[in-house]
This record gives sequence, C-alpha cells and structure tokens, in this order.
Amino acid sequence: MNRPMNDDRPRTSRLDVDLSSSHDSVVDGPPEPFDPDDAKRRIRDILKSGVVAASVHALEEMANDNLTMVDCVNVLRGGWVEPAEWERGSWRYRVWTARICVVVAFRSESELVIVTAWRKGP
Repeated sequence: MNRPMNDDRPRTSRLDVDLSSSHDSVVDGPPEPFDPDDAKRRIRDILKSGVVAASVHALEEMANDNLTMVDCVNVLRGGWVEPAEWERGSWRYRVWTARICVVVAFRSESELVIVTAWRKGP
C-alpha cells in the first residue's frame, strides 16, 4: 500500500513498500555512517513501522536473480550488516545472508531504499 508522505492516518502493522521512488540521500537524525549494529536496529525499526522503497535498478537486478521483495525483506530481517560504504553520494549498507545480498540506503528515520540486490553464485 503506497501512502503520500503527508498521510496522517494510523499505520497498520503491514509493511509499506514504495516501488516507484527514487533515492534521496538525506537522512533525518544523527549523521551517517551508522555502525553495523545501529544500522541493523534502524533497518528493523523501518521494517516494523516504516517504508521500504526499491530503486528501478534494484527491481531489475532482483528480476535477473529471481528475487522478490519478500526475499529482500527476509534478508533485511535476518542478515548481517557490513560497515557503510560511501558510493554515488550516499552511505550504503550491505546486508548478507548465506545466499543473498541486499544493499540499502537510509532516506530518513522511517524510510530506506533497496539500492540493489543479488543472489550469490553456487
């Protein structure tokens, strides 16, 4: 369910996924980069009550590797976070599981964007 930014209706426990957004590197709150534990906490908070967006590039790469948003959300929930890397104007965080990597960037305290994702080879 996509909601306008100014929508004041109470949120349900359902995850909002925004598939049409582009990445904006401005983050409210403490300055980045976040350490991996803090980034993991922020990711979990956003999964619980925020918005997860996917870039066009991420959607293309996910399709190439037969990954879904559910796959990526599961990686974000259970994966481990590497230290941030500065790339193309924003801090990016790789989140890994044994088989999948998802790269995210924070937009705000309540929104992140999946920059890209891929399935690791055999």
